[in-house]
Amino acid sequence: MRIGIVVDSCCDLPQEYFDRHGIVILPITARIGEAVLADHRDEQATLEFLRAHVAERGHEAETTPFTVEQIRDLFLKRLVIDYDHVFCLTISKLRSQIHENALQASFAILNDYKPVRQAAGHTSPFALRVIDTLNLFAGQGITAVEAVRLREQDANVAQIRMRLEYLAENTYMYGVPRDLYYLRARARSKGDRSVGLLSAALGSALDIKPVLRGYRGVTEPAAKLKGFDNSVEKVLDFVSAQARKGLLTPTVCLSYGGELAEMRALPGYARLRDTCADNDIELYESVMSLTGMINVGKGGLTVGFAAEPHTLSV
Repeated sequence: MRIGIVVDSCCDLPQEYFDRHGIVILPITARIGEAVLADHRDEQATLEFLRAHVAERGHEAETTPFTVEQIRDLFLKRLVIDYDHVFCLTISKLRSQIHENALQASFAILNDYKPVRQAAGHTSPFALRVIDTLNLFAGQGITAVEAVRLREQDANVAQIRMRLEYLAENTYMYGVPRDLYYLRARARSKGDRSVGLLSAALGSALDIKPVLRGYRGVTEPAAKLKGFDNSVEKVLDFVSAQARKGLLTPTVCLSYGGELAEMRALPGYARLRDTCADNDIELYESVMSLTGMINVGKGGLTVGFAAEPHTLSV
C-alpha cells in the first residue's frame, strides 16, 4: 500500500527531510503590511522574510492556513492518485484552523475521489486520516518522523494510526522566546491577554524569560528563568536528562528563529547533541517555521520530544 504523509508548514523539520521522504506541505501564508509569503518550508526564503519583516513587525502579522477548498483540490489533483492512504498531521486544533479545515475537506475528498482514481487507472479505494498532533513547531516534528519510520518498516495503516495517536498524547514542546515584549504584543494582536504589560515590563527589567510548554493541545508557561542563554541551557540540559532516561521515540527536534549557526552556539546545545549521539537518538535541527517565528519571535528556540509524563525540572 502506498502511504502518504502530509503536514502543515508549522511542522519544524529540515527542508531536506521533507524532500527526501516526499512529505507534502500544507502551506500557511503570512502577511505583514504589503509583504506576503506562503511558507513552503523554504529555509532561505523564511530567513530573508525574517530579516526584512518579522523582527520589527511580526507581531502584526496575519497568518492564513490552507482553506477547505485548497486542501480538497490538493488531494483530488494529486494525492488520491499518488497514494492509497494518507495521514494528515496537523498543528493542535486549539492553535489553528488547519485541523478543522483538513477534517472538513476529508469528507468532500472521500465523496469525490473515485472518478479521479479510476481515470488514473486505480480501482482500489482511497482513505485518509486527519490526526491532531496536539502540539506545535518542534513538537510536531516528532509524529512526522515516526510516521516515516513506520512507513519504512512496512507497518500497516492501523499500526501507524494507533502509534501516532499515542505519541501525540505524549509529545512535549518546550520553547524559550527572546523578547517578552514581542511575545506580549503578539498575544495582544490575537486577543490573548495572558502576557500582561506589567509582567512584560518586569520580565524585561529582570531579564526573566518564560519557558513555554506545548502538551496535549495546551500551550502555557512551564517555568520562569533569568536570562535567555541560561534558560536555554537549563531546558536543553533537561532534555538531555530525559534522553538519558529514555524517550518514547529515538527522536529530538530543535527549531530556531534564525540562522542555525546561532543556535549551535547556545549553551547546552553541544551536550544535547552528544547525549543524542551516545544514546542513538536522531537530532533534527531546522529553521523555525515562519508561523513559529511570528508567534515566538526572532531568535526563539523550541525543542520537541516524546516521553512519559513529567514536570519540567530546571
